Amino acid sequence: MADPARAAKLAQRIKVVVAEALGRRVKDPRVESITVTDARVTNDLQHATIYYTVFGDEVAHSDAAKALEKAKGVLRQEVGRNITVRLTPTLEFVADQIPVNASNLEELLREAKRRDAEVAALAAGAKHAGDADPYKGDDPEDIDEDDVDDEESHEDSTR
Repeated sequence: MADPARAAKLAQRIKVVVAEALGRRVKDPRVESITVTDARVTNDLQHATIYYTVFGDEVAHSDAAKALEKAKGVLRQEVGRNITVRLTPTLEFVADQIPVNASNLEELLREAKRRDAEVAALAAGAKHAGDADPYKGDDPEDIDEDDVDDEESHEDSTR
């Protein structure tokens, strides 16, 4: 087993090699809209998972997946030439869900901002249900004589 740091470095190298090979070696027009976003390698360096995104609709996504499966051999050969490990890892391509998750998160943030604006609009015209200041002030009228006596007797007993 290789250490995780070596696996991480190898994954980054594989990510770069695959991205460059998609532009140089693979002549399929369906791969032009593919962006390699990440790569992960198992600790034994035998299997690499490559994450990618595709610009376009569902048809472009399915075409890109088919093109990557077709070009997997060429890409693995290119990876084998450009990395320094005894065995070339197998490649697996997985569509990255980060853009989908990000758009869902942006929609939720827009909804929260809209609701905050509604609450702020309602609060602007609102009045207090009771007194504006329900707490006792420093007026001499607010101080109970019983409270003053209790404090003085407490101070005397601590001495």
